[in-house]
Amino acid sequence: MRTFAQRLLLPGLTTLALAAAGCSSPAHTGSAGPGASPAAPAAGGSQQLEVAAAPQGSADPTPLARTATGEGRPEKSSLRVASYDKGSQRAVIAPAPAPKPPKGSQNSPSDGSPAPAKPVAVGDVIASAPAPGAPDGLLAKVTEVVGKTDRGTEVKTAPTTLSAALGEAKADGKVKVDPSAMTVEPLMKGVTFSWAKGDGARFGAEGAKLPLGNLRLDVDAAVDTAKDAPASAGASVSGFVQLAPQVEFSYTGTKIGSAPSAAFLGMSGDWSSQWALKGRAAASTGAPKRIPFAKLHSAPVIQVGPVPVVVNLDLTAYIQVEADGQVTLDVRQDVKGDFRVGGSYATGKGWTPVSTSAVNSSPVKATVAASGRVKAALGAEASVGLYGAVGVGADFAPYLRGEADAKASASSDGKTSVSGAWALYGGFDLNGQLHLQLSLFGTPVLERRIPLGTLHREWPLVSGGAGR
Repeated sequence: MRTFAQRLLLPGLTTLALAAAGCSSPAHTGSAGPGASPAAPAAGGSQQLEVAAAPQGSADPTPLARTATGEGRPEKSSLRVASYDKGSQRAVIAPAPAPKPPKGSQNSPSDGSPAPAKPVAVGDVIASAPAPGAPDGLLAKVTEVVGKTDRGTEVKTAPTTLSAALGEAKADGKVKVDPSAMTVEPLMKGVTFSWAKGDGARFGAEGAKLPLGNLRLDVDAAVDTAKDAPASAGASVSGFVQLAPQVEFSYTGTKIGSAPSAAFLGMSGDWSSQWALKGRAAASTGAPKRIPFAKLHSAPVIQVGPVPVVVNLDLTAYIQVEADGQVTLDVRQDVKGDFRVGGSYATGKGWTPVSTSAVNSSPVKATVAASGRVKAALGAEASVGLYGAVGVGADFAPYLRGEADAKASASSDGKTSVSGAWALYGGFDLNGQLHLQLSLFGTPVLERRIPLGTLHREWPLVSGGAGR
């Protein structure tokens, strides 16, 4: 029998799914799809930037954008961050080989090609994709040009904000997360990972079954069984969760150096799962113990016009079981839905949480035997942020709860009777918070972390009774 720690399974990703039905703040609207055409320049000269996935296989592995001192518009640069030291905040900026422009195109920022490599100057704002010493990318302002080295120009930097990089620009869009770029760290046996890319590439035992752009986490492991349970009541949990995540990003700038008038950062997508929980779980002792079974991480780079914005996505899937060791359960169900979590900013309102989900749950099989109770939470701790800083944190705990009440009686004539009732419920709990690091947008620093608000929702799955 495996240890209690090995009983955790189940849809870690369901996490984002069951996330927040019924809990929402003013919604972010008007998001353009990743393939949408850029809108015309807004009145007053504001630049409308397209939001898209960073190009794959580029000749420059670490694209860099620069907003020059005194200018409010970012431009793609032929420079790159050759190295960065987080402790001293010093970076070395060096020329990067520029790809050959297509025939008939002009080498200018307006057509997306790099601007000439003008010397970096104090006051310049640089935004870089992951680079040596900066695995989460770099968003910084040059405070001093130290001098030339054999590797490039060494500069001192200080942290800055997206408002300093994007200026008065506007941007709004969604970008699909490449499932092949997501790293998975199984924390127990019985966890497998599969994906299918948009270009037709597939990976994992279930890759051939997946729609393009989806990832899947399969789990199959034993759960601690009650000591007095028969061998036939061995407890286990198994199933899968399937997800097609995408990053949502929007920004509406104002004058240079000021906070944007609106912003949004979050994750959304469709998901589905099928899972089974069976057997008689061991009785809980003390507070329920949360044990993780898989960690997932991705740092997709999205291009906001010429600016590479590094988004960090982290997810730790876990299971938490509460039981009295009496109920023998056998349930299998399908769950489908969509989800959206994030933070939305508006002038005068500040940051507000956004958390919505539509859930459709249907039991495929369900039986309960004996008196008692059991509750299994199959959830995850998730975070979405920028350049390595956490912006939105959430704890999703989809669960299954079963309870049974059996009664027996006997009379002097030798007749006996047994009656009882049982029921199974599905539900989820949600809590989390918006973090100080959302100030990376250039908005005022949060005076406190803003809670998403505790949400509890439960619905009946199936019930029954017996008597004779």
